[in-house]
Amino acid sequence: MDRLIAKAEDIGVFLELAEEDDTETVAEMEGDLEELRQCIDDSELGSFLSGEHDRSDAILTIHAGAGGTESCDWAEMLLRMYLRWAEKHGYRVELTDSTPGDGAGLRSVTVMVNGLNVFGHLKCERGVHRLVRISPFDSAKRRHTSFASVEVIPQVEEEVEVSINSDDLRIDTYRSAGAGGQHVNKTDSAVRITHLPTGIVAQCQSERSQHQNRETAMKILKARIYERQLAEKELEMAKVRGQQKEIAWGSQIRSYVFHPYSLIKDHRTGEEVGNVQAVMDGEIDRFIWACLKQQGEAQVG
Repeated sequence: MDRLIAKAEDIGVFLELAEEDDTETVAEMEGDLEELRQCIDDSELGSFLSGEHDRSDAILTIHAGAGGTESCDWAEMLLRMYLRWAEKHGYRVELTDSTPGDGAGLRSVTVMVNGLNVFGHLKCERGVHRLVRISPFDSAKRRHTSFASVEVIPQVEEEVEVSINSDDLRIDTYRSAGAGGQHVNKTDSAVRITHLPTGIVAQCQSERSQHQNRETAMKILKARIYERQLAEKELEMAKVRGQQKEIAWGSQIRSYVFHPYSLIKDHRTGEEVGNVQAVMDGEIDRFIWACLKQQGEAQVG
């Protein structure tokens, strides 16, 4: 807020100077006005990030849907989109686990994204993402529709208590199938942890040592169990209120049409973008902002 006030005061001074037909001052004022607009947008966006875990880091997982190579390729394209988005914002990304597709792309991939308000932004990406394009894998050049799901959960803070009985865990080690150098690929350093009561699985193969992979997998497992507990509480509250509320991730949220025209449309907010390449290069803030604004207005209403 102090930054907004200071910038507004500066522009007031520039306006007085501009009355003297100072061309240089007018040009400088235009830049300050744009910065002021950005400050206002950032301030408004920040007001929508009031959830319990909005300021937390996030764990993002992408799963290819039915459709074989097409969907696996789409999952990898989505990963690239989110990596580019994170890079633009200066967020740190750590790849923890990935399963390659049979022919191309990724069957599934999990990354940890660290930075201020990461979960608050990425929570808007949860759901099914639909791609329509001319398939590069189809010799007949036919149009294909592919699906991939995006799961986003907050990284659980240390002070959050999640009760996990060690007797309820099955821990398997295996040889990493992904990149990582000779050491990673020649030793059973990858770790998969299964929480037997819920069937929730977390795995990590990105680190060099089994100990490090186990620590990361436990962190992911803890976050997923915590998310399950929150979902169960929400479901119980919905039953008490007599509402039928969708909790699952399986609702389609956005369509990416590459052919026969170029358009990306968010089905929740109606937000549309015609520049497909820009979005696939990580320009997704417009969708995130519209989603957060819609959620914030719904809470106020």
